[in-house]
Amino acid sequence: MAKKGASAVYRVTDVIGTSPNSWEDAARIAVKTAAKSLRDLRIAEVTKLDVKVEGGKVVQFRARLALSFKYGG
Repeated sequence: MAKKGASAVYRVTDVIGTSPNSWEDAARIAVKTAAKSLRDLRIAEVTKLDVKVEGGKVVQFRARLALSFKYGG
């Protein structure tokens, strides 16, 4: 746990999650997958939502997230 007044540096990176079900599911998948390789995730901001369309039907929901995580020691 961070001490009061302690300094820290965070990095922000974009990830895109996809799901055949919903944008919420796509965002959850993106965070869950990123958490496997990024430590100390802090904030996930949804920056863009879109869908993939085939044959006039939505076949995939896509959520782009800006993930914030602790950088360095």
